[in-house]
Amino acid sequence: MCVRVLVRTFSELCITVGALIVLFVVYVLFWTGVKADDAMDRQIDALHDQWARGGVSTGADEDPARTSPAKPAPYKDGEPFAVMYIPRFGFTWNKPVLQGTGTDVLKKGLGHYASTAQLGQKGNFSVAGHRRTYGDPFKDFPKLRPGDPVVLTDGTTWFTYRVDKKPYRTVPGDIGVIDPVPRRSGFDGPGRYLTLTTCEPEWGHSHRLIVWAHLDATQPVEAGKPEALRR
Repeated sequence: MCVRVLVRTFSELCITVGALIVLFVVYVLFWTGVKADDAMDRQIDALHDQWARGGVSTGADEDPARTSPAKPAPYKDGEPFAVMYIPRFGFTWNKPVLQGTGTDVLKKGLGHYASTAQLGQKGNFSVAGHRRTYGDPFKDFPKLRPGDPVVLTDGTTWFTYRVDKKPYRTVPGDIGVIDPVPRRSGFDGPGRYLTLTTCEPEWGHSHRLIVWAHLDATQPVEAGKPEALRR
């Protein structure tokens, strides 16, 4: 009798644990994505409202060849200041870029490394994003190839960067990847660069995938979408 009760209790415990695991998986795979997508949409809406009122977060130089651009105003921690588009991920893919790379920030979009250059400025504008969970913004990161455009706007200017190399795999402690002239990037001197970082493997975080790009072109928003975003 005791054995039968123990077996039944154990079976019920296994069912309960299994149900909790399933609920956790649903939360990680589905619910965090729903919440993140909603948060990102709200960040983009807030930016569009701000831009419509004439407020912008940056004053980056419109000519990448000039060496003394006007210095933009500092970004506000945790606040969105730009929208990123990566056609390789689909023409409907667009994500807000916020200041900082803390956990709360990356639940609402992509995060700008505060120690790196501002958008369009001389140096290395560096951005982090989740590979999986919280909307899976960089799920297709390994698909990026040399020549792919990465386009950003701050409400006044379109910035088109071009990817220089296939994704580079490294360890989390390799902070040199976001240096002003990143090591192993192939860049041989100061410029206007973009670095994207995400976790590797897809469902882990033991390594990082890195993509480097250079500023290829700019144009005012009034001129319409850049060629890279025209279908």
